[in-house]
Amino acid sequence: QDAFVAFHVNKVLVSTYLKPLQIGELAPDQPSVEPTKNETLVKDFRELHATVERMGLLEPNQLFFFLLLAHILLLDIAAWLILFYFGTSLLPFVFSLLVLTISQVQASWLQHDLGHLSVFRKTKWNHLLHKFVMCHLIGASAKWWTLLHSQHHAKPNCFHKDPDIDMHPFLFTLGKKFSVELGIKKKKYMPYNHQHKYFFITLPPLLFPTYFHCHTFYIAYTKKYWVDLAWMLTFYIRFFYTYGSLLETKILNCLISLHRMLESSWFVWVSQMNHIPMDIDYDKNLDWMSTQLQATCNVEQSLFNDWFTGHLNFQIEHHLCPTMPRHNYWKVAPLVKSLCAKHGLEYQCKPLLTAFADIVHSLKNWGELWLDAYLHK
Repeated sequence: QDAFVAFHVNKVLVSTYLKPLQIGELAPDQPSVEPTKNETLVKDFRELHATVERMGLLEPNQLFFFLLLAHILLLDIAAWLILFYFGTSLLPFVFSLLVLTISQVQASWLQHDLGHLSVFRKTKWNHLLHKFVMCHLIGASAKWWTLLHSQHHAKPNCFHKDPDIDMHPFLFTLGKKFSVELGIKKKKYMPYNHQHKYFFITLPPLLFPTYFHCHTFYIAYTKKYWVDLAWMLTFYIRFFYTYGSLLETKILNCLISLHRMLESSWFVWVSQMNHIPMDIDYDKNLDWMSTQLQATCNVEQSLFNDWFTGHLNFQIEHHLCPTMPRHNYWKVAPLVKSLCAKHGLEYQCKPLLTAFADIVHSLKNWGELWLDAYLHK
């Protein structure tokens, strides 16, 4: 299946584990594509993927990723050196906080590359460096991220299958269909008609400091990811040892809390601009390309946008080919656009600020739909 091809780098190795599970093959007169899927589109997408492989677009440029890691480490060191050389007064503290936040967010984009096995040709090197970046530099579990993020990629924006939209309906109401359903059923966990307002003070600043960092330790402990937990502890030991030698306990706690809030805000706006405004529904069991296109959109390319979003401005290409190194997204984009045009699929690409605004507009519209249905007699 296309999902299998998209997720696995070494397909021969994976197939050896799957072979004992084979129970038979389809009879020659049986269709190989389910009736809910567009057979022509499936065929054309597989040809596109084969073209991508022939063009070498799945091959990583390791110098590119080395420079990314180098600039993350330099920023991480610079954040501490600012306090060491210039003292801990307000201005050096603010500059150190900003530099530390940039380092952490850029590390989160790099761990995303490593988690998708797109940095090295050998899977084991991706996994090893993923633990270093995610666990040691950021302080979260690599396996926890892989568990949740793989589900997101398999069924993006599919209710009950994509963990990224589990905030519905407890914090927000998402999607036209679900908003109306909640209203008709008279369910009200939050004042959804104001969700576009309280979004600013809830999800962006609080996702990392509250939910994510509690959840990553919870999953790592309950699933016995002992190696990840050991790596994660090295982050806290390093952080509190280095910064604790310069800052009082209250200021140290303030530094880590503020940087987590800033990091969270940056991450949420970028990660949600490609998904929240798109179609949110139950799983319709569509073909791979249709599933990804209805749940993702792009943001215009520029040097700043590429860096600021970790190349997630090419969300469509990333979702279609998750193992593709990010520096090649722009090369495959024209081929994807052409295939979309051929099959009448919408290929959305927006300016960065428009993409941010669409998050708020979508939440506002869904809140109004919920209220109308809720008040309807």
